[in-house]
Amino acid sequence: MPRGLAKLEAVVARLLSPKGCPWDKEQTHKSLIPYLREESAELAEALAGGRWHEIEDELGDILFHVYFHAKIAEKAGHFNLDKVAASQAVKLMRRHPHVFGGKKRFKNGAEVLENWKTIKSAERELRRRDVVRRNAARRKAR
Repeated sequence: MPRGLAKLEAVVARLLSPKGCPWDKEQTHKSLIPYLREESAELAEALAGGRWHEIEDELGDILFHVYFHAKIAEKAGHFNLDKVAASQAVKLMRRHPHVFGGKKRFKNGAEVLENWKTIKSAERELRRRDVVRRNAARRKAR
């Protein structure tokens, strides 16, 4: 792991440790939503303005949120940062069959975007079906 990422991971772990920051340890995924929105808006503003030093800083704030949320989830026994990264890699490969599958070819970005939307829609439908199946299994188990 690159040194900067390892250092950020260590800082987040320390913030959430027993001797860490009381405010950070009180946070939940939901309580952090306003801060994530604020940082996202600040990143969008920096990107629109093309101010590289601000873009770097705001990307760091977003990266902190990714590490922070992953650490909260890990402590709760759900997933960790590596699982987030691995699932994102799989999703990107699935959504880019023209790059990773070698079968589809597109003439331009508009065709890629249209295919992306089709794949994403199919993924949503699969998730919806999965939720319906899990809910039915829960009801049946009662």
